[in-house]
Amino acid sequence: MSEEVRNLMEPVEFRAEGKALFAYGYAARFNTTSQNLGGFVERIAPGTFAKTLQEADVRALFNHDPNLLLGRNKVGTLTLAEDSTGLAYEVELPDTSVGRDLAVLLERGDVSGSSFGFRTITDEWAETDSGFPERTLTSVALRDVGPVTFPAYVDADSAIRSLAESRSLDVNDLLAAAKADKLSEALRAEDEEGSETEQEEDQATPILIHRSGLIS
Repeated sequence: MSEEVRNLMEPVEFRAEGKALFAYGYAARFNTTSQNLGGFVERIAPGTFAKTLQEADVRALFNHDPNLLLGRNKVGTLTLAEDSTGLAYEVELPDTSVGRDLAVLLERGDVSGSSFGFRTITDEWAETDSGFPERTLTSVALRDVGPVTFPAYVDADSAIRSLAESRSLDVNDLLAAAKADKLSEALRAEDEEGSETEQEEDQATPILIHRSGLIS
């Protein structure tokens, strides 16, 4: 499964402690339904990050750019934790041009969102009450967190591949439907086709009758 990116449309915050400058916020929130990600919505289950937080070497990046490094959890400049709300992070901004420039942007409110990059380990698919495809992330491998300029959900192709695999459907058909914003229609059509096929198979099953009764 390739890497995905999710951005949270809530402000990342900024504070100063002496000469130390910090950016902090939530990179993800649990049990909150996302906006339309291209034909489906998504939720994050509590515990999704539990395993990866024990194992992963996570970077704090600005706009997911590895050239704009802000911190790293393995050396203590990035702190990550799951709480009842979601995935919280705090990064001590470096005394570099990137860190100083970002501090100014955060203090002015120009940078307004947080994000996380990840690879899906396990997920589940269901439908909302209105019949819209809904994905629930249950375990991920975390790659990076940090502030972003444009808080918007992006890069959902891997999720569509997961959906295709979970329903044994053609991934290219689903990707095309998602890009045309017709994923729900495509899934309903597949369900109806599958139902019709089952009915045809039932009708085609021969029942042999003998005068003395049914022949098994």
